Amino acid sequence: MRIFGATFGFVWRMIWGVAWRTLAVLTLLLAVATLYFYTTLPQLNDLLDGRSRGSVTMLDADGQVYAWRGESFGGLINTDNVSPYLRDAIVATEDRRFWWHFGISPRGIAGAIRTNIGAGRGPFSGAGGSTITQQVAKLLCLGRPFDPDQWESEAEYEADCRRGTLWRKIKELPYAFALELRYTKEEILTIYMNRAFLGAGSRGFEAAAQRYFGRSAAEVGPSEAAMLAGLLVAPSYYAPTRNLRRAQERANVVIGLMEREGYLTEVEVAEARAFPATLSLAAASRTGGYFADWVMQTGPAYLTRETTEDVVIQTTLDQRIQTSAEEALAYVFQTSVRDDSQAEAAIVVMSADGAVRGMVGGRSYVPGGFNRATQAERQTGSAFKPFVYALAMEVGYEPYDVVEDAPLTLDVPGSGPWTPRNYTNEFLGMMTLTEALARSQNIPAVRISEAMGREEVRRAANAFGLSSELAEGPALALGASESTLLDMTGAYAGILNGGSAVRPYGFTELRLATESEPLMGIGGGIRRRVISDDAAMRLTWMMTQVLEAPYGTGRRAALPDGREAAGKTGTTQAARDAWFVGFTADYVVGVWMGNDDNEPLTGVTGGGLPADIWRETMTRIHEDTPLRALPMIEPERPELEPPSTRQPDNGTGGGRLGDSIRDLLGGILGQ
Repeated sequence: MRIFGATFGFVWRMIWGVAWRTLAVLTLLLAVATLYFYTTLPQLNDLLDGRSRGSVTMLDADGQVYAWRGESFGGLINTDNVSPYLRDAIVATEDRRFWWHFGISPRGIAGAIRTNIGAGRGPFSGAGGSTITQQVAKLLCLGRPFDPDQWESEAEYEADCRRGTLWRKIKELPYAFALELRYTKEEILTIYMNRAFLGAGSRGFEAAAQRYFGRSAAEVGPSEAAMLAGLLVAPSYYAPTRNLRRAQERANVVIGLMEREGYLTEVEVAEARAFPATLSLAAASRTGGYFADWVMQTGPAYLTRETTEDVVIQTTLDQRIQTSAEEALAYVFQTSVRDDSQAEAAIVVMSADGAVRGMVGGRSYVPGGFNRATQAERQTGSAFKPFVYALAMEVGYEPYDVVEDAPLTLDVPGSGPWTPRNYTNEFLGMMTLTEALARSQNIPAVRISEAMGREEVRRAANAFGLSSELAEGPALALGASESTLLDMTGAYAGILNGGSAVRPYGFTELRLATESEPLMGIGGGIRRRVISDDAAMRLTWMMTQVLEAPYGTGRRAALPDGREAAGKTGTTQAARDAWFVGFTADYVVGVWMGNDDNEPLTGVTGGGLPADIWRETMTRIHEDTPLRALPMIEPERPELEPPSTRQPDNGTGGGRLGDSIRDLLGGILGQ
């Protein structure tokens, strides 16, 4: 027994000796590491905004916030100036013992390890058992700053900072202790409230409160505080802008935690559950996404895509118009397009000076996705023809001058003979310029273009804002060239405003969020004159006949209540693109429809579904708007046979106007 006792005592002394020395070494190392981290911690204010890039807040034409880009930072907050409900909700949800521990919670860590192992994960994968102090350590990345040369993005950097490896957990301990030594509990919570990411591009609880509820973090009540605190576990998943019901259910759990900790009375709990938090109108609205993306692309990069400051942009967007355009598109597709159709469409609504009031870049908005209104360059078809007729009006021709619709063959150097055809494959003989435009006859448009000179037509179209490379051959007159819907709508705005080109624009002012004076002003507007006011007004009247005349290709676009409107249809070869672009005295609206893969549409022309979308859009945006006359000159009608009775010609070009009139006028435009 004596030998056994002596042996046991020896072994115990050996184990104890090794244990206390190891513990002493570890304690010393922990103390040294804590002291090191303590010396590296900066002043409190240097830790509150950890973003390396700024944010962009967009205001609509009425000055109301409607969109955010980048990570918004609403401003510095602390435990004294936020709502006590919010402060208590954070503590109850994330770290109920926060006010008493010294940076770590052994009980919480042990419970998390047990939960992870029970779920079949590694001990440090999944639940972390981290205190708020440890979470702050993660947010500060243990003092390692973001290095753009090492990390491709902040998201990748932050993901690495959150990795729950064993070595990272070990390093968290001295860093958490250093935080507790360097700052007060209130200051640690202040860092947390300012740096935490809370979904929808909001960094910190002040930005999140403004983003979701349109109010300061100092003003939120129990239900809103619970929803904000509930985001901490999974910001993107529980973001109320993504799924409000899910966010409310998560908030209900947080309310229970607040009740357990004694932060809410029974009455407050009952009220919070009876009236869950809801989004502000701005946060709930999903309108204007394509428009906001376009503004980000057209604004200067250093104040938009690459800004390091918080920028406020005053835009031209009218949310009522934007909503009307989105609803019009959805209505037509719901009522007139088969469910399995892959066809896409886009809409641009613009004022006569080029200010864009609404933009729909596709049937479904995807953040940062392809914008068919601004990025898709497609053949314009007959929607190009008004610029041919604009030049004719400018050089002195009249709406009732005549042109011959008869077979025509032109020799194109390098290509050989080229023979244009009408859509109906019929020839109607002599007709007025107005009828030719309203019927969208191809051969008269080519004759006029050739008479004007292709280079002059090209120059006029470029001057109106069609800046893409235009076709060189005679097919120029038939819209063989490509353009974006935005540019086409802007070009038509030049007709409405009396003949002056416009540069489409989406913002009027950019300024820093902390400043009242703008850094730069309007991004576009009216530019130089292309045709005279008189020519523009005569052309406008001609374009009204596209919607009004019994033979007009755009009759389905005619507006109710007698509101005057002008426009033009466009359908490209094989119906790959269908257009309707037109205007009232108040707005210009462009509509494009087609397939993203450039496959032909089935049974669609510009005078069909695009005209329907245009009419629905115009009807909605003019609701409760007084009737205004178009700025146009209606010419005096000559004594000629009514065009509506015209019969197809036999191909000789004589038509039914009579040889004497043909001989007199045919030499002007009919050769």
